[in-house]
Amino acid sequence: MGRFTLLTALSLATALVPNSASGQLIAPPASDKSVAALTTVYRRYSHADNLVTRFMEGYSIVGQSFPPPCKVASLYIEQVPEIDIGRPLAKQWGIPLAKTPTEALTRGGAKLAVDGVLLIAEHGDYPINEKGQKLYPRRRLFEDVVKVFRASGRSVPVFVDKHLAYNWTDAKWMYDQHKELGFPMMAGSSVPVAPRQPDLRPEVGIEWQTALAVGYGDASYGEGFGYHALEGLQVMMERRKGGETGVKAVQYLEGKSAWEAAKAGQWDRSLLDAALTKVPVKGKGKVDEDDKNAIVYLIEYRDGLRAAVYLSPRHFQEYGFAGKAKGKAEPLACWYQYPRPQRDPFSYQVQAVAQMIVTGKATYPVERTLLTTGMVDALLESRIKGQRIETPHLGVKYAP
Repeated sequence: MGRFTLLTALSLATALVPNSASGQLIAPPASDKSVAALTTVYRRYSHADNLVTRFMEGYSIVGQSFPPPCKVASLYIEQVPEIDIGRPLAKQWGIPLAKTPTEALTRGGAKLAVDGVLLIAEHGDYPINEKGQKLYPRRRLFEDVVKVFRASGRSVPVFVDKHLAYNWTDAKWMYDQHKELGFPMMAGSSVPVAPRQPDLRPEVGIEWQTALAVGYGDASYGEGFGYHALEGLQVMMERRKGGETGVKAVQYLEGKSAWEAAKAGQWDRSLLDAALTKVPVKGKGKVDEDDKNAIVYLIEYRDGLRAAVYLSPRHFQEYGFAGKAKGKAEPLACWYQYPRPQRDPFSYQVQAVAQMIVTGKATYPVERTLLTTGMVDALLESRIKGQRIETPHLGVKYAP
């Protein structure tokens, strides 16, 4: 990981020691790069805490400690509930609190004054639309970032947590700004960077015949947990022969219709069983009995490949994958490890984002998240209409 050097237990038993006034890091940040953090809510175990706090304090992975990868130079928090921890952390670490996103990026000056931007618009009191999507202000905050870039005549790397926006139009606009101005950009879930058990990393050029990602949640979760599982699918699918070609159509199924689709061969039930052999914690009953109200996403890719996502409402609360590949007698399967309460995948995500900020090159393609964002939006439309939705706009092509 280059400059993100592992510190031994002797040199760093923990990332920080507080004193009476402010925090004091035992080890300085691993690079001299500075970031502005734009957040909606900053409470314990929020995504702001999972990501920005690691940039402030450092972090651990399976008991191995790392210093902060960069310096948090400014912090913007849009909503401050009573359980906010962002303001106390900013005071502890001597980080200026900005009143606006622009002030965070310029550090109170006239021009851009940071080396990177963390946009963490997850959690908070925002409206929910008829599709069940929470209207997080990702595009609005991103617009403020782009305005500063244009006014300053330069830009810096940007990370957008989870999917780019709650609808395709906003997501595509954000992506187009990145392409026009030429700044490095990453987004997405922590699932693709989570450790895998076994460590399944298919070679580029693999010929998938069909695949299934598993996750958890029910209809009340709206888009949240399904998005994670879609990224767990896409990080595997993008490695197929010919690269990613985009998605032709999607369909949302729930309950009886989901299980009938398996019997009809629309998704491969044997892959669910294969994925479940890797998942460590699951119910004692049969999956089809525990999950009578299971949710299934059917995905048709433009190159003819068909895949699916299975969301469990009761039987398990994990993420996993199984796929059939040409030349392989048995399915390839893995569990995306999410140890609790350590939440290590966020540490891997911080490392990947910091690598982009330091090197100026994206660690993995933002197109993955552009495509999964569009899939989620179309799948929720399918849920409302109760039918298969064709997606000619999702002709997103890229190589991993």
